[in-house]
Order: sequence, then C-alpha cells, then structure tokens
Amino acid sequence: MRQTSTAIAGILLLAACNGTHMAETAPAPAAQEIVQEALETETESERLNAWFEQKFQEAAARSPMMQTYLGIKTDYDKWDDVSDARAFEDLEIQRQNIAEMKSNFDYDKLDDQAKLSWRLAEYEFSREQAAFPYRHHSYTFNQMFGAQSGIPAFLVNQHRVASLSDAEAYISRLEGVHDYLGQNVENAKYSVSQGIQPPAFVYPYVLGDSQGVITGYPFTSDAADGSEDSPLMEDFRGKVQALLDKNDIDAETASDLLDRAAVALKTSVGPAYENAIAVLTEQAKTASTDDGAWKFPDGEAYYAMRLKQMTTTDKSAAEIHQLGLDEVARIQDEMRGIMQQVGFEGSLQDFFEFMRNDEQFYLPNTDEGRAEYLSEATEIIDGMKADLPSVFNTFPKADMIVKAVEPFREKSAGKAFYSRPAPDGSRPGIYYANLYRMQDMPTYQMQALAFHEGIPGHHMQIAIAQELEGIPSFRKFGGYTAFTEGWGLYSELLPKEMGYYSDPYDDFGRLAMEIWRAARLVVDTGIHDKKWTREQAIQYLMDNTPNPAGDARKAIERYIVMPGQATAYKIGMLKIVELREHARAELGDRFDIREFHDVVLKDGAVPLQILEENVDTWIDEKKDA
Repeated sequence: MRQTSTAIAGILLLAACNGTHMAETAPAPAAQEIVQEALETETESERLNAWFEQKFQEAAARSPMMQTYLGIKTDYDKWDDVSDARAFEDLEIQRQNIAEMKSNFDYDKLDDQAKLSWRLAEYEFSREQAAFPYRHHSYTFNQMFGAQSGIPAFLVNQHRVASLSDAEAYISRLEGVHDYLGQNVENAKYSVSQGIQPPAFVYPYVLGDSQGVITGYPFTSDAADGSEDSPLMEDFRGKVQALLDKNDIDAETASDLLDRAAVALKTSVGPAYENAIAVLTEQAKTASTDDGAWKFPDGEAYYAMRLKQMTTTDKSAAEIHQLGLDEVARIQDEMRGIMQQVGFEGSLQDFFEFMRNDEQFYLPNTDEGRAEYLSEATEIIDGMKADLPSVFNTFPKADMIVKAVEPFREKSAGKAFYSRPAPDGSRPGIYYANLYRMQDMPTYQMQALAFHEGIPGHHMQIAIAQELEGIPSFRKFGGYTAFTEGWGLYSELLPKEMGYYSDPYDDFGRLAMEIWRAARLVVDTGIHDKKWTREQAIQYLMDNTPNPAGDARKAIERYIVMPGQATAYKIGMLKIVELREHARAELGDRFDIREFHDVVLKDGAVPLQILEENVDTWIDEKKDA
C-alpha cells in the first residue's frame, strides 16, 4: 500500500517515492548543466554532492506531487502513482543508487560533510529495506493522514494558482482524482485482505471526511453562485477570483474555468469518493476493536521496526515503556510543586480536574474565541523572535504565520502541526492550531505549543535546514522523527531557561506538554506491545495528565494509527538535553548555548547517534582551541 504522505519522504532520501510524517517543500532542482559541470570538478566531495543533486532531481521527476511540494510546476496536472509495482521500482532505484555511489566515489577522499551525506544515504537505504516488507501495514484511510483528506488538503494548501495554466492544471487534477483515489481504494482493499484493517473507531472519521468533500455545490446543491460551495469548489473559486482580481483572466474565462471545475467535480471527484465511501462502509462492518499493531501478521516485528525507525535507537518496547513510567513520575513531582506555588489544596488528580474544567483557562468556542487564540499565539511567536539572539547565532530567513486548521479537516486532524515554508518565499512556514473545539486548546498550554510548532521549535529547525548551503537537497528536506520532534519538545524547555513561563499556570502548561510526551512512551507501547485497549490507554492519560478528555481520546486514536511515532518526541528531547549538559560539564566556562544550538542544527536532521558524534567532536575542538 502506497500513500502520499509516505511517498514524499522517499524523494528526500534518494528514492523515487517511499516514506513519513508531514514534510512539505523544497527548492527547484539545479539545472542539469550545472550538475554536469559540478560532476566534472576536481574534488571528490563536489562530485558526490552534484551526484546527490542529480539523483534528487531524478527522484522528484517521478513524483508529480513531490514536485508541487517542492515548488516545481512540471507535471502540475498529475497525481502520483501509488501502486505496489511503483513501490518495487522505487526500492530498486535506491538499491542501484547506493551501488553506484559506492562504485563511483571514494569515501576516504571526501570532506566531513560529504562523508556524512554518504553515511546518511546508506542509513536511509537500510531503513527503506527494513520497512519495505511492511509497506502494506499502514492504513491508507485513517483520520491522521488518510487519502480521503490528503487529496483536498493537497489541492487547497499546495496547488497554487498564479496563472491560467495553473488553474487548468487544477482542473486536470480534479479529473485525475477518480484514478488516484481509486488506486488508494484498491490498496486499502488489499491491506484488508492481508489482515491489515483499521479498528472500528477510524471508519466514522474517514467516512465523515469523505462525505464532507462531496457536500455542497456541485454535488448536493445547485447554487452555482458560491453560497453553498463544496470545499474544493470553494477553494478553486477563490483562486480563480484572485486571477480575475489581478486582471490575469477576464470574466468569460473565469466563468468557463468554474464550469469546467464543476464538471470535473461531478464526473471524477464525486464518483471517486462515492466509491470510497461504499468500500469503507462495507469494511466497517468487519472492523474490530483490536487497536494495536500486535494484531497484524508479523505484528511484533513490525512494531520493533517502527520503534527503530522513529527513535533511531535500538530501544525495545519494554525499555521505552519503563522510561515513560519513570518520566511521568518525575514530572508529576514537579507539578506538585506548581500546586503548592498557586496554593491549590487537594490531590494531583484534583488539580488536573481543576485545570481541565475551570473557565479561566479556555477561550469561548466561538469565532471570536478562535480569533483571540490566533492573535495571542502570534504575539507569543513575535515575542520569542525578539529574544532569539540571546540563545541562537543562526536564524531562518523564512517567515512563519499562525493559522487555524481548515474546516474540512479540523474534526479529524491533530491538535497542532507545522507546515514548512516554500524556499522561494512564496509561502511562509505555518503553525496550524486546531480550534475545532476550544475546550481542547487550554490557554495555559498556548506558550509551549507555540514554541514547539513555531519558534524556536519546528520553524527554526526545519527552515534553517532547508536554507543550509553546501549540502545535498535530500539532507535539507529529509527528516528523522526523533531529531525533529525531539527538537520541538526541547524548544518547550528552552524558553523556561530564558525566563518565559513566569506565570505558574503557564509553567504548568509546559509540564503538561512534557508529561504528555512522557505518557506517550507508556501508552504507545501499551497499545502496540502490551495489547492495551483504546479505552485503557485513554484512561491512563486521563489519570496521569491534565489534558482534557477530548485531547486524550484524539491522541490515543492518533497513536493507534501511527505505531511508534509518538515515542520519538521524548526520546529525542532527552538525548538533546543529555548532550547539552554533557557539553556544559566538559567545557565549563567555554560552553556557549548559541554554539551548541548551531552544532545541533548545522547538518539538518540526523539520527541521534550521529548527533552525539557531532556534539562530541565540537567538545573536542573547543578543548583543543
């Protein structure tokens, strides 16, 4: 089974398509003649870097959707091939690339950065090989990254319309939804035939998402004036109107485009989604309440692979489970200190209930409340921007904004996430806050969440990585969950050391976010290794964290469909803190937090073992200076 979200990562790893969690843009590849010129230069490192760039281009050329993510408008009217045959082709391309690299280049003649690129290319191929036997073990349709919501999200957020040809390409993609979604449906049917079926709770989400795409004009309404548009018609109408407003097209052309889009929606998108709904409705009849990966064929081996992929360590499920229990206990002790500070009388669980239910911690579940949340989150980001020079030497050029998750996916989407900026400046980084239910977004967590998703969190790490010079594109835009999410969680702690969270409730919010990630170690392994039920895992979060019930339910449902992913946050953060304190102890007065952050971010995302090597090298260099 192939999926858009997984297909994208492989592009970034010398493959044509195979891969991970939520990436999203890169620069147009260098011209072929530039690559050829570089291949003829004198140094081995320059030759290897040019070769990497050539392979990156070749990989991007195999994925129309990845080209769109990268800001390239070649094949702008097409969707990816997500067939199993293409999956085999992609893996074989990776195998040939690695063999070609080893045959044509001399590792010993490379500089340090090129050696790291070589090692990462090998590492990625080994990961792809390890994951390949389990390519059908993921759920094509799920509430987190399923094809049913991925299609409209891609068109709305990634398919920019700056010209008439872009609008026509959008229509072509609408016409192509029939085959693309149909291919995904076939993948899902095959997975179910192999015993890989989403648990029962997933189906109402994906069926609701699917029905939402085909609700409104031109599906369930005849109002062609835009008053009752379906999500994709609304998006396309707005993009066409922008062209009309700029006088890039005339009124007659705009009307023709809208008519053609309506036809494509009716003849391609509608039937495709109706077919998906029919298949998913039938599948739902046989879905069980067994939630963990243990239920899959080779489930134990699959989950072990997922833990290794997500954490970039060899930690077992049992080790991760115990680490989570230990961290939960430690953080709860710190929370009791906050209770004393604010004078709360009662148990920790009583305090959790107070934080969940007291109205002072929640904005109204209204448009005004949502606007206030976005405004305050933006102020938090802007304030941190001004303070960054005290702890960083390097800053991203790209800007970032705060935005609410769109209505068509807010009901099923996660609590918050980040979308990387377009390197050409056409799109800023975006911190998406899910404001569907304001009771799930307490204000005491607002600071920590903004720091994690925005600055100094994902925006600093991801935008800086894609702006790095002198390294291959696959490193600028690749990722390791333990590194990326470990940095995000570390970025919640760092502001505490900078003087933020002066309000004890905000500091409690920071601890609430941290204990949430610690509890993930417990519940993820509980679900997928210890056979916990969904209800058992939800109850653990309710008993041990202050997050609202809706938060706990949505989180556990996320962990169920993304085995192992949630364990990466705490493991990555603990490693970064461990390395920082080790460097501080070794260097004493020579330790500079700004230099340490440069060391962490200077190579883009790397596995944790390589990060440790980089920090140790920096320590040695500082000692010898």
